[in-house]
Amino acid sequence: MNELNDTITERRRLTRNSIYRYLFFSDAAHSKQEIATDLSLSLPTVHQNLTELFKAGLVRRCGTQQSTGGRRAMCITIAENAFFAVGISVTQTEIHFLAANLRMEEIVYKKIKQTFDCRDENIGKMLSDELENFLSENGLNRKKLLGIGVTLPAVIDAAREKIVFAPTMDLKDVSISRYTQYLKYPTYVSNDATSGGYAEWFTNSAENCMAYLFLENGVGGAAFLGGTPYEGLNGRSGEFGHMCIEPDGLKCRCGKRGCLEAYCSTSRISNDLGITLDTFFEELENKNAEYEKLWEDVLRHLAVGINNIHVALDCDVVIGGMLTQYMKPYMSELKRMATELNTFEDNADYIKLCRYPKRASTLGVALHFIEEFINSI
Repeated sequence: MNELNDTITERRRLTRNSIYRYLFFSDAAHSKQEIATDLSLSLPTVHQNLTELFKAGLVRRCGTQQSTGGRRAMCITIAENAFFAVGISVTQTEIHFLAANLRMEEIVYKKIKQTFDCRDENIGKMLSDELENFLSENGLNRKKLLGIGVTLPAVIDAAREKIVFAPTMDLKDVSISRYTQYLKYPTYVSNDATSGGYAEWFTNSAENCMAYLFLENGVGGAAFLGGTPYEGLNGRSGEFGHMCIEPDGLKCRCGKRGCLEAYCSTSRISNDLGITLDTFFEELENKNAEYEKLWEDVLRHLAVGINNIHVALDCDVVIGGMLTQYMKPYMSELKRMATELNTFEDNADYIKLCRYPKRASTLGVALHFIEEFINSI
């Protein structure tokens, strides 16, 4: 009998969850009748479950629909600010904090310059202190905090709880606990590019298969195949930045030569030229010949890398990371270069720009707890 009751309870929970997910993934608010029709549920079932969701503070009224002759139907959507999650992005020069509500909307953001060596034994204490300052400064209610996601530009072995390799941070075979041991909340750690790709993939339900190429100070990525993230046997899937595209080419920070990262990371501009990205692209618009030559080389090698990814995975390639803020005017040229390399098609329409050019990894790692919460309802 208890097993039967458990089955009935779980069935009811799944119905409630389907209603909440329907509202979560909808671009607009909906009436009870629309929910019932679209989910093939009876109106009493919808009413009962919405009552429970209202009581829990998880949905809210959102105006009314236009009248069709009778009483106007009430519109309902999720209560996006019922809970929130925090993402922390750690790089070799900066630490970024972002609080996101259940709609994955940014509540507040903060960037601080890295004052500790990434290899410092006390960096975890500093992270915890800065997090508490972030929460307090912005009046964020800790009782509504679902968890803390931490993202690093690193290959991470979750099973061994190790940072296996982080060339831009000069880390190798370091315990994840160095960064997380002082955090007082549920914590999740992920690679920065994987997190950014997850944010893109999760918010685009049409993408059953997708490759994400992350262009920042380092170059990484993620693969989503058959509707699920593909991590590989060793958690290194999507490390596109260390694909060799130019044998015996430029030296990469990983120690090898000819990696995609050596040609297409933002550091090739900011570090090698000693200027900001804004300055570089302003000068590019002004027809600076030196910068035009460098940018053409970046695009050419980027086209090679993208074509390789597309040949291997046969899916859309979404370009993400801070470099994408500047790429829209150059997409036609990039696609032309990629088309010339394409064995199977006479176009490169599979190349897309991301939805989140800024703070994608920070948002994506916070999404871990938002998704966990959604699944629990």
